[in-house]
Amino acid sequence: MRVTPGEVWWARVNEERAVVVVLSTIEDDDARAIIVVPPAENPNEGVLVEVRLGAAEGLAAEGVVRVALPRPGFIPCQWLVTLSSEQLIERVGALSPEKLSEVDDLLRRGGLG
Repeated sequence: MRVTPGEVWWARVNEERAVVVVLSTIEDDDARAIIVVPPAENPNEGVLVEVRLGAAEGLAAEGVVRVALPRPGFIPCQWLVTLSSEQLIERVGALSPEKLSEVDDLLRRGGLG
């Protein structure tokens, strides 16, 4: 199965279903992805940065991709995963080129891109 960066999928992550955004492919069967999570009610501005996703990207409910930016004495929590094609369950949508660029910029800011 070929996946492309920016695609939004239901995936099996740690024995649970999660929505992910494919960031890149690794070899033929693996994909690097970031998990879509609920928006933070009170994000710690400057530490947590989010890119909002929703119906335009194929999601039934609003979600975000989130990166915790590093700072001295703080190890960022990362929502990056590597998935095999067997873990990808169903394609639900895709990010626009602009939204994918926003996610890529966010990952670079967090030192993850």
